Amino acid sequence: MSRHSKLQKQILALYRQFLRAGQDKPGFLPRIRDEFRENASIKKTDVMHIEYLFRRGQRQLEQLKDVNTKQLGTFAKNKERG
Repeated sequence: MSRHSKLQKQILALYRQFLRAGQDKPGFLPRIRDEFRENASIKKTDVMHIEYLFRRGQRQLEQLKDVNTKQLGTFAKNKERG
């Protein structure tokens, strides 16, 4: 069994907090899982990017915990304009 770094433990804890916070809000859990799975492919050596996403996730978690939050918004890049 491999040991996790401090940053990995923080990310896992953030993921658990997201799952708990999203339980009471319909449709949130699949989006949360998808976001974490998408970012799981980031190389472990890209620490700056991982820390940026971690801080962003913490801010998003605070928004999710807000009782007035009813839905998630997303920003997506246009693949190609035709």
